Amino acid sequence: MRRPTAPLAALALALALTGCGAKVSDDDSDAAHDRRPAKGSSHYPVTVENCGTRTTYDKPPARVVTNDVGITEIMFALGLEDRMAGYVMPDDKGDLDGVPWKAAYGKVPWLGKKSLTREIALDARADLVFAGWNYGFGEDNGLTPAALKKLGIGSYVLTESCRNGRDGARGVMPPLEALYTDLTTLGKIFDVEDRADALVKKYKKQVADAAAKAPAPADRPSVFLYDDGRDKPFTSGKYAGPHDIITKAGGDHVMKDLKDSWTTVGWETVVARDPDVIIINDYGDASAAQKKKFLMSYAPLAGVSAVKHHRIYVMDYADLVESPRNPAAVSDLARYLRGVRAAG
Repeated sequence: MRRPTAPLAALALALALTGCGAKVSDDDSDAAHDRRPAKGSSHYPVTVENCGTRTTYDKPPARVVTNDVGITEIMFALGLEDRMAGYVMPDDKGDLDGVPWKAAYGKVPWLGKKSLTREIALDARADLVFAGWNYGFGEDNGLTPAALKKLGIGSYVLTESCRNGRDGARGVMPPLEALYTDLTTLGKIFDVEDRADALVKKYKKQVADAAAKAPAPADRPSVFLYDDGRDKPFTSGKYAGPHDIITKAGGDHVMKDLKDSWTTVGWETVVARDPDVIIINDYGDASAAQKKKFLMSYAPLAGVSAVKHHRIYVMDYADLVESPRNPAAVSDLARYLRGVRAAG
């Protein structure tokens, strides 16, 4: 999940296992071509910064374990499935059959449907764990970069989940910049910089094309992201994926002043800000239909524009957390919001 908290510990400076270079491709779904570093390659050692911590890699990680769908698909988008020992992911993350990385999902072992643990990492002989604060890492479960370092396992922290020093709040940069940063940094770690650069260029163009069609700020429909919660809604602040997705798609994110990533607000705030559109994050025990039924029947929301006009838009979980699906999600939402604006 994505409810991160607490200071980032130092990453491991050297990884225990060796391995071949990653395989990458010219497009997300194309066949990968070989990118093994030449013997004696001058690429390594390479030093990168991740969530404020500098780490030096003497060789590319060879047995990476990832947590959750967005993080796993970042590796797949870079063509790094051959560098993976497995992934941990609940089975409520939507239909994976239509994604460009279906073949990669078939190659990489699914290590568990519940929480990532130190035991899973050890059993997989991981040399690197790629997760985020409360996307796998957390003090409550004892899985932290510091704990893994003691076991000789390195860590890479999802940039969307970086802590910013404000009482456990997350977020140090705009969400799409976090995606581009992770792609670029991982490209350096695994010596697939050309692949990373191509993806970033492609995604930026996709987002720019959608943003170019957005209405002027004064004409933008206001949008609230509803993750879940009955007593209080769990939503996105300015540092989680939905903020950039909504904004670049031509919407006005009503929680843009929240300097956090994923967080809880009060229903009274939602009512006061009166969003034109509510986006439902489709995941978890409650279905999108159940969430919509709750929103449409919850008395305090009866006067909210989105509820009155039945403007409820459903998006997949993997579209909304940091992932290579974010740019396409911007394009899809932009089409919907243009329709809302055209309808008045």
